[in-house]
Amino acid sequence: MKKLLVSVIDDDRFFRESMRRLMRSLAYTAEAFASADDFLASPLLVETACLIADVNMPAKTGIELYRHLVDAGRAIPTILVTAYPNDVDRIRALNDGVVCYLRKPVDEQYLKRCLHAALTSGE
Repeated sequence: MKKLLVSVIDDDRFFRESMRRLMRSLAYTAEAFASADDFLASPLLVETACLIADVNMPAKTGIELYRHLVDAGRAIPTILVTAYPNDVDRIRALNDGVVCYLRKPVDEQYLKRCLHAALTSGE
């Protein structure tokens, strides 16, 4: 059985790599990208089963990336993470279909529940 691919997009190299390692320790295949545009240009876009994206990134935010994917007909179950939580953004993102909106540092147990919800949303 092929492992599910979780793509992590964050401009913070330390967070991005630690999240990629965490996904691998949880038995997922994981790839990390420094920007939304890097992810969108990747051939792994079509293989991604779940997306973990930072809300606050230069050029294209995690919220803009999610909306871009939905508008393009490529909605991927998405978990947004941010060091600067904002209730307006959180409510709007969740209403738009984002699976979870998490504050950094991320609680690992809550993240696991979000991953389960994201990866079983299409079943």
